[in-house]
Amino acid sequence: MNIKADTKFFTDIPIDYSWSFSEKTIKDTSYITHGYYTYPAKFIPQLAERLILENSNEGDIVVDPFMGSGTTIVEALVNNRKAIGVDINNIAYLISKVKTTPLKSKQLQNEFWKIYFDVENRTNGQINFFLEQAEKKIPKNERIDYWFRKEQKEKLSIIFSRLLEIKNKDIKDFFLVAFAQILKSSSIWLQKSVKPTRDLKKKIENPINLFYKQVKKMLIKHSEFEQLIPDNIKSNIDEFRIINCGDARNLPCESKKASLIVTSPPYVTSYEYADLHQLPSLWFSYFDQLPEFRKKFIGSAYNERTEIDLKSRIAEEIVEKLGDNKKGREVKNYFADMLESFREMKRVLKKGGRACIVIGNTQFQGVEILNAEVFQEQFENIGFKSLKTILRENPSKMLPSTRNSKTGRFTTVNTKNKKMVYHKEYILLVQKD
Repeated sequence: MNIKADTKFFTDIPIDYSWSFSEKTIKDTSYITHGYYTYPAKFIPQLAERLILENSNEGDIVVDPFMGSGTTIVEALVNNRKAIGVDINNIAYLISKVKTTPLKSKQLQNEFWKIYFDVENRTNGQINFFLEQAEKKIPKNERIDYWFRKEQKEKLSIIFSRLLEIKNKDIKDFFLVAFAQILKSSSIWLQKSVKPTRDLKKKIENPINLFYKQVKKMLIKHSEFEQLIPDNIKSNIDEFRIINCGDARNLPCESKKASLIVTSPPYVTSYEYADLHQLPSLWFSYFDQLPEFRKKFIGSAYNERTEIDLKSRIAEEIVEKLGDNKKGREVKNYFADMLESFREMKRVLKKGGRACIVIGNTQFQGVEILNAEVFQEQFENIGFKSLKTILRENPSKMLPSTRNSKTGRFTTVNTKNKKMVYHKEYILLVQKD
């Protein structure tokens, strides 16, 4: 028997300001390795930590099926839990891996100084020779030339080719994340926009100096992480952390083993996140064409599927309002994909295990997209019990602040016809019966 979520119940939920963490500064929310990379749409570590501490015990398995930059994974480890996570995005996987890999700080520092002296020699000496060598290692993709001026591209090429020479993969990945972080500042991407918008008049600092500053910052953060992570986890990270670049509907976790899921799922048109990560994805050869990359994401309209029971009358009403068109199919696919991921969560959770889902509502082509209500209805219809629903203010999530009310797509700050999105979000706390 299908259960329909009470939309009025959601409307009447008061804001719980204790979950907003509005007093936290950027320094607070980027402590230890959380500050390695500017990742759009991530939730703050204090939110993940509180959910973990209130709903699990030390030694429990905590899972994040949409791990993004690894916030839940980091917080699970430093709080002495086992962590499992996946993300379809290669950049997300790389960042999560680097943020949670304990390395010897001295080893990283020694490698940095080797890189420093080599880059200085290559840019101040026979630069044409080293540029010719670097050219052989850079992906041949016209989008790199679209985003980077010749001068910046050459300096980035020298750095990138030197990083590829590092033999230890974990150490190489550490420096590749530093490289990824400076790409936006080194490009003509409009600095204050998360949408891919060019600024042809942008003043760009020397990428080599940006790289040095980023590495030094990460070295300090890593040292803090190394001191905070429990020794038993530090010495055997592969036993306590399992992360994959993969699909949320196929988790690397045995059935009925996990105690807790803490995640912030993607929103409708999640394929737009592919746009936000395209610069490092281009340099690291994670895709050749952006449309191909988008097809992998939750809710992609490219994915054809047969009729499916969404297990939510609210979802069906939303799809009906949007109509039988590309946008309607995107939303229908999104709710169908999310339902499949919820079933996978149910598989890995032990009896009595909990899931904490952080999600906001929005509008799409003038239609209210009630993600929280749909998700709660889907959870209850597949065998979960709703324990609590929290409404929090969201002062810190890094996403475009508006959607175009006609198209539903994220917009830049200067676009007319805008609507605010995600300034509040829900935390759904459900339990497997």
